Amino acid sequence: MAALGWLTPRRRSATARSVLAGEASAEAARKSSQELEELAQEGAPEGTEPEFPVIGDDKAAAFFDLDNTVMQGAAIFHFGRGLYKRKFFETRDLYRFAWQQAWFRLAGVEDPEHMQDARDSALSIVKGHRVSELMSIGEEIYDEYMAERIWPGTRALAEAHLDAGQKVWLVTAAPVEIATVIARRLGLTGALGTVAESVDGVYTGKLVGEPLHGPAKAEAVRALAAAEGLDLGRCAAYSDSHNDIPMLSLVGHPYAINPDAKLRKHARKLDWRLRDYRTGRKAAKVGIPAAAGVGAVAGGTAAAIALHRRRR
Repeated sequence: MAALGWLTPRRRSATARSVLAGEASAEAARKSSQELEELAQEGAPEGTEPEFPVIGDDKAAAFFDLDNTVMQGAAIFHFGRGLYKRKFFETRDLYRFAWQQAWFRLAGVEDPEHMQDARDSALSIVKGHRVSELMSIGEEIYDEYMAERIWPGTRALAEAHLDAGQKVWLVTAAPVEIATVIARRLGLTGALGTVAESVDGVYTGKLVGEPLHGPAKAEAVRALAAAEGLDLGRCAAYSDSHNDIPMLSLVGHPYAINPDAKLRKHARKLDWRLRDYRTGRKAAKVGIPAAAGVGAVAGGTAAAIALHRRRR
Protein backbone atom coordinates (compact mmCIF):
# COMPACT_ATOMS: atom_id res chain seq x y z
CA MET A 1 0.00 0.00 0.00
CA ALA A 2 1.37 3.40 -0.94
CA ALA A 3 2.07 5.83 1.88
CA LEU A 4 -0.72 8.33 2.38
CA GLY A 5 1.57 11.18 3.25
CA TRP A 6 -0.62 12.40 6.11
CA LEU A 7 1.76 11.89 9.00
CA THR A 8 3.47 14.62 11.00
CA PRO A 9 6.76 13.89 12.87
CA ARG A 10 6.29 10.89 15.15
CA ARG A 11 7.92 9.17 18.08
CA ARG A 12 10.86 6.92 17.33
CA SER A 13 9.06 4.00 19.00
CA ALA A 14 6.77 3.64 16.00
CA THR A 15 7.92 0.98 13.56
CA ALA A 16 7.36 1.01 9.81
CA ARG A 17 4.66 -1.64 10.28
CA SER A 18 2.99 0.49 12.96
CA VAL A 19 2.90 3.42 10.57
CA LEU A 20 1.50 1.24 7.78
CA ALA A 21 -1.15 -0.19 10.11
CA GLY A 22 -2.06 3.30 11.32
CA GLU A 23 -2.33 4.72 7.81
CA ALA A 24 -4.39 1.77 6.56
CA SER A 25 -6.74 2.05 9.53
CA ALA A 26 -7.18 5.80 9.05
CA GLU A 27 -7.95 5.34 5.37
CA ALA A 28 -10.50 2.60 6.10
CA ALA A 29 -12.08 4.67 8.87
CA ARG A 30 -12.53 7.73 6.65
CA LYS A 31 -14.22 5.63 3.99
CA SER A 32 -16.53 3.87 6.43
CA SER A 33 -17.49 7.08 8.26
CA GLN A 34 -19.18 8.37 5.13
CA GLU A 35 -21.78 5.64 5.59
CA LEU A 36 -22.41 6.26 9.28
CA GLU A 37 -25.05 8.67 10.55
CA GLU A 38 -23.77 11.30 13.00
CA LEU A 39 -25.86 12.25 16.00
CA ALA A 40 -24.83 15.86 16.61
CA GLN A 41 -27.00 18.15 18.72
CA GLU A 42 -26.37 21.56 20.18
CA GLY A 43 -25.89 22.16 23.88
CA ALA A 44 -23.65 20.73 26.59
CA PRO A 45 -23.97 20.89 30.37
CA GLU A 46 -21.89 23.37 32.29
CA GLY A 47 -19.36 22.21 34.85
CA THR A 48 -17.09 23.71 37.41
CA GLU A 49 -14.23 23.63 34.91
CA PRO A 50 -14.11 25.38 31.53
CA GLU A 51 -16.74 23.94 29.21
CA PHE A 52 -15.57 20.69 27.63
CA PRO A 53 -16.10 19.49 25.04
CA VAL A 54 -16.31 22.93 23.41
CA ILE A 55 -19.49 23.33 21.39
CA GLY A 56 -18.92 23.95 17.71
CA ASP A 57 -15.16 23.35 17.78
CA ASP A 58 -14.67 21.73 14.38
CA LYS A 59 -10.95 21.31 15.03
CA ALA A 60 -11.62 18.91 17.91
CA ALA A 61 -12.69 15.26 17.99
CA ALA A 62 -12.68 12.36 20.45
CA PHE A 63 -10.95 9.00 20.15
CA PHE A 64 -12.15 6.04 22.26
CA ASP A 65 -10.41 2.73 22.82
CA LEU A 66 -12.96 -0.09 22.66
CA ASP A 67 -12.04 -3.09 24.84
CA ASN A 68 -12.73 -2.47 28.54
CA THR A 69 -13.17 1.24 27.82
CA VAL A 70 -16.40 1.38 25.83
CA MET A 71 -17.27 -2.29 26.22
CA GLN A 72 -16.67 -4.88 28.93
CA GLY A 73 -14.26 -7.51 27.68
CA ALA A 74 -12.61 -7.78 24.28
CA ALA A 75 -14.54 -7.45 21.04
CA ILE A 76 -12.48 -10.10 19.25
CA PHE A 77 -13.39 -12.72 21.89
CA HIS A 78 -17.11 -11.94 21.66
CA PHE A 79 -16.79 -12.11 17.89
CA GLY A 80 -15.12 -15.52 18.23
CA ARG A 81 -18.04 -16.82 20.29
CA GLY A 82 -20.42 -15.64 17.60
CA LEU A 83 -18.44 -17.36 14.87
CA TYR A 84 -18.39 -20.58 16.89
CA LYS A 85 -22.16 -20.45 17.15
CA ARG A 86 -22.22 -20.30 13.36
CA LYS A 87 -19.86 -23.31 13.12
CA PHE A 88 -16.87 -21.38 11.79
CA PHE A 89 -14.59 -23.44 14.06
CA GLU A 90 -14.55 -26.30 16.58
CA THR A 91 -15.18 -26.62 20.31
CA ARG A 92 -11.50 -26.70 21.29
CA ASP A 93 -11.08 -23.28 19.68
CA LEU A 94 -14.03 -21.97 21.66
CA TYR A 95 -12.41 -23.03 24.93
CA ARG A 96 -9.28 -21.14 23.95
CA PHE A 97 -11.37 -18.04 23.26
CA ALA A 98 -13.18 -18.53 26.58
CA TRP A 99 -9.93 -18.84 28.53
CA GLN A 100 -8.51 -15.71 26.90
CA GLN A 101 -11.70 -13.78 27.67
CA ALA A 102 -11.71 -14.96 31.30
CA TRP A 103 -8.07 -13.90 31.72
CA PHE A 104 -8.81 -10.53 30.17
CA ARG A 105 -11.74 -9.90 32.51
CA LEU A 106 -9.80 -10.94 35.62
CA ALA A 107 -6.57 -9.14 34.79
CA GLY A 108 -8.17 -6.13 33.14
CA VAL A 109 -5.22 -5.76 30.75
CA GLU A 110 -4.23 -7.11 27.36
CA ASP A 111 -1.75 -9.98 27.34
CA PRO A 112 0.29 -9.79 24.11
CA GLU A 113 0.51 -13.58 23.72
CA HIS A 114 -3.22 -14.07 24.25
CA MET A 115 -4.08 -11.25 21.87
CA GLN A 116 -1.68 -12.54 19.20
CA ASP A 117 -3.11 -16.04 19.51
CA ALA A 118 -6.63 -14.69 19.16
CA ARG A 119 -5.69 -12.61 16.11
CA ASP A 120 -3.96 -15.55 14.42
CA SER A 121 -7.00 -17.72 15.08
CA ALA A 122 -9.38 -15.10 13.73
CA LEU A 123 -7.33 -14.60 10.55
CA SER A 124 -7.25 -18.32 9.83
CA ILE A 125 -10.98 -18.60 10.47
CA VAL A 126 -12.02 -15.76 8.16
CA LYS A 127 -9.59 -16.60 5.35
CA GLY A 128 -11.57 -17.22 2.17
CA HIS A 129 -14.75 -15.57 3.48
CA ARG A 130 -16.20 -12.44 1.96
CA VAL A 131 -15.92 -9.12 3.80
CA SER A 132 -19.64 -8.49 3.29
CA GLU A 133 -20.45 -11.82 4.97
CA LEU A 134 -18.43 -10.94 8.08
CA MET A 135 -20.00 -7.48 8.24
CA SER A 136 -23.48 -9.01 8.20
CA ILE A 137 -22.55 -11.57 10.85
CA GLY A 138 -20.97 -8.78 12.91
CA GLU A 139 -24.36 -7.07 13.13
CA GLU A 140 -25.89 -10.22 14.60
CA ILE A 141 -23.01 -10.81 17.02
CA TYR A 142 -23.26 -7.25 18.31
CA ASP A 143 -26.87 -7.87 19.34
CA GLU A 144 -26.07 -11.29 20.82
CA TYR A 145 -22.93 -10.56 22.85
CA MET A 146 -21.88 -6.92 22.78
CA ALA A 147 -24.86 -4.58 23.15
CA GLU A 148 -25.43 -5.42 26.82
CA ARG A 149 -21.72 -4.95 27.60
CA ILE A 150 -21.45 -1.28 26.65
CA TRP A 151 -20.44 0.87 29.63
CA PRO A 152 -23.23 3.50 30.04
CA GLY A 153 -20.76 5.96 31.57
CA THR A 154 -18.35 5.82 28.65
CA ARG A 155 -21.21 6.02 26.18
CA ALA A 156 -22.36 9.20 27.94
CA LEU A 157 -18.89 10.68 27.44
CA ALA A 158 -19.00 9.90 23.73
CA GLU A 159 -22.49 11.37 23.41
CA ALA A 160 -21.32 14.58 25.08
CA HIS A 161 -18.79 15.04 22.27
CA LEU A 162 -21.46 14.29 19.67
CA ASP A 163 -23.83 16.75 21.32
CA ALA A 164 -21.12 19.40 21.06
CA GLY A 165 -20.94 18.79 17.31
CA GLN A 166 -17.68 16.85 17.38
CA LYS A 167 -16.79 13.63 15.61
CA VAL A 168 -16.17 10.53 17.73
CA TRP A 169 -14.04 7.60 16.60
CA LEU A 170 -13.39 4.16 18.05
CA VAL A 171 -9.70 3.16 18.00
CA THR A 172 -9.19 -0.56 18.50
CA ALA A 173 -7.09 -3.61 17.66
CA ALA A 174 -10.33 -5.38 16.70
CA PRO A 175 -10.97 -5.86 12.96
CA VAL A 176 -12.05 -2.59 11.38
CA GLU A 177 -15.21 -4.21 10.00
CA ILE A 178 -16.41 -5.23 13.47
CA ALA A 179 -15.33 -1.90 14.94
CA THR A 180 -17.32 -0.10 12.25
CA VAL A 181 -20.44 -2.10 13.12
CA ILE A 182 -20.07 -1.18 16.80
CA ALA A 183 -19.46 2.49 15.98
CA ARG A 184 -22.53 2.64 13.78
CA ARG A 185 -24.73 0.94 16.38
CA LEU A 186 -23.56 3.46 19.00
CA GLY A 187 -24.18 6.40 16.68
CA LEU A 188 -20.49 7.32 16.46
CA THR A 189 -18.68 8.78 13.47
CA GLY A 190 -16.56 5.76 12.57
CA ALA A 191 -13.80 3.43 13.66
CA LEU A 192 -10.08 2.91 13.34
CA GLY A 193 -9.28 -0.79 13.55
CA THR A 194 -6.95 -3.53 12.38
CA VAL A 195 -7.12 -3.89 8.60
CA ALA A 196 -7.15 -7.44 7.25
CA GLU A 197 -6.06 -7.81 3.65
CA SER A 198 -8.75 -8.67 1.13
CA VAL A 199 -8.69 -9.21 -2.62
CA ASP A 200 -11.91 -8.72 -4.58
CA GLY A 201 -13.80 -8.61 -1.29
CA VAL A 202 -12.36 -11.92 0.02
CA TYR A 203 -10.04 -12.17 3.03
CA THR A 204 -6.54 -13.50 2.29
CA GLY A 205 -5.66 -14.39 5.91
CA LYS A 206 -3.04 -11.62 6.15
CA LEU A 207 -2.91 -8.20 7.80
CA VAL A 208 -2.05 -4.83 6.28
CA GLY A 209 0.91 -3.79 8.43
CA GLU A 210 0.28 -5.03 11.97
CA PRO A 211 -2.58 -5.07 14.52
CA LEU A 212 -3.69 -1.59 15.54
CA HIS A 213 -2.16 -1.78 18.99
CA GLY A 214 0.07 0.49 21.06
CA PRO A 215 2.11 2.83 18.83
CA ALA A 216 0.04 1.85 15.79
CA LYS A 217 -3.05 3.38 17.42
CA ALA A 218 -1.20 6.65 17.87
CA GLU A 219 -0.16 6.58 14.21
CA ALA A 220 -3.75 5.98 13.12
CA VAL A 221 -5.01 8.91 15.22
CA ARG A 222 -2.22 11.14 13.94
CA ALA A 223 -2.99 10.20 10.32
CA LEU A 224 -6.74 10.71 10.70
CA ALA A 225 -6.27 14.04 12.49
CA ALA A 226 -4.04 15.31 9.67
CA ALA A 227 -6.53 14.18 7.03
CA GLU A 228 -9.49 15.72 8.87
CA GLY A 229 -7.69 18.99 9.70
CA LEU A 230 -7.95 18.44 13.46
CA ASP A 231 -5.86 20.12 16.15
CA LEU A 232 -4.75 17.25 18.40
CA GLY A 233 -4.19 19.71 21.23
CA ARG A 234 -7.94 20.32 21.25
CA CYS A 235 -8.90 16.65 20.88
CA ALA A 236 -9.67 14.06 23.58
CA ALA A 237 -8.73 10.39 23.91
CA TYR A 238 -10.03 7.72 26.26
CA SER A 239 -8.54 4.33 27.20
CA ASP A 240 -8.21 1.77 29.99
CA SER A 241 -4.76 0.43 29.09
CA HIS A 242 -1.19 1.61 29.56
CA ASN A 243 -0.58 0.23 26.08
CA ASP A 244 -2.49 3.28 24.80
CA ILE A 245 -0.30 5.88 26.50
CA PRO A 246 1.15 6.82 23.07
CA MET A 247 -2.35 7.65 21.83
CA LEU A 248 -3.38 9.42 25.02
CA SER A 249 -0.20 11.48 24.97
CA LEU A 250 -1.04 12.84 21.51
CA VAL A 251 -4.09 14.82 22.59
CA GLY A 252 -4.71 17.79 24.83
CA HIS A 253 -7.45 16.04 26.81
CA PRO A 254 -6.42 12.48 27.79
CA TYR A 255 -8.73 10.38 29.96
CA ALA A 256 -8.03 7.12 31.80
CA ILE A 257 -11.22 5.03 31.79
CA ASN A 258 -11.38 1.91 33.99
CA PRO A 259 -7.57 2.14 34.06
CA ASP A 260 -5.17 -0.71 34.68
CA ALA A 261 -2.60 -0.15 37.45
CA LYS A 262 0.12 1.21 35.17
CA LEU A 263 -2.18 3.66 33.42
CA ARG A 264 -3.70 4.82 36.71
CA LYS A 265 -0.24 5.56 38.08
CA HIS A 266 0.78 7.37 34.90
CA ALA A 267 -2.47 9.35 34.77
CA ARG A 268 -2.14 10.51 38.38
CA LYS A 269 1.45 11.54 37.79
CA LEU A 270 0.46 13.71 34.82
CA ASP A 271 -2.83 14.87 36.36
CA TRP A 272 -4.95 13.25 33.65
CA ARG A 273 -8.66 12.84 34.32
CA LEU A 274 -9.86 9.41 35.46
CA ARG A 275 -13.20 7.62 35.31
CA ASP A 276 -13.96 4.18 36.69
CA TYR A 277 -17.28 2.50 35.93
CA ARG A 278 -16.40 -0.95 37.27
CA THR A 279 -17.34 -0.50 40.93
CA GLY A 280 -20.93 0.70 40.67
CA ARG A 281 -20.19 4.00 42.38
CA LYS A 282 -21.30 7.16 40.63
CA ALA A 283 -18.56 8.79 38.58
CA ALA A 284 -17.48 12.29 39.54
CA LYS A 285 -18.45 15.14 37.26
CA VAL A 286 -15.42 16.95 35.94
CA GLY A 287 -16.55 19.25 33.17
CA ILE A 288 -18.37 16.46 31.31
CA PRO A 289 -21.39 14.27 32.21
CA ALA A 290 -20.93 10.69 33.30
CA ALA A 291 -23.41 7.96 34.17
CA ALA A 292 -23.19 5.62 37.12
CA GLY A 293 -21.21 2.43 36.67
CA VAL A 294 -22.98 -0.78 35.78
CA GLY A 295 -23.07 -4.04 37.67
CA ALA A 296 -21.10 -7.13 36.84
CA VAL A 297 -22.31 -9.51 34.15
CA ALA A 298 -21.62 -13.21 33.60
CA GLY A 299 -18.11 -13.86 32.34
CA GLY A 300 -17.26 -15.20 28.91
CA THR A 301 -16.09 -18.54 30.30
CA ALA A 302 -19.35 -19.30 32.08
CA ALA A 303 -21.35 -18.46 28.99
CA ALA A 304 -19.11 -20.56 26.77
CA ILE A 305 -19.30 -23.60 29.07
CA ALA A 306 -23.08 -23.28 29.34
CA LEU A 307 -23.34 -23.09 25.57
CA HIS A 308 -21.22 -26.21 25.20
CA ARG A 309 -23.29 -28.14 27.74
CA ARG A 310 -26.52 -27.27 25.93
CA ARG A 311 -25.04 -28.69 22.73
CA ARG A 312 -24.04 -31.99 24.37
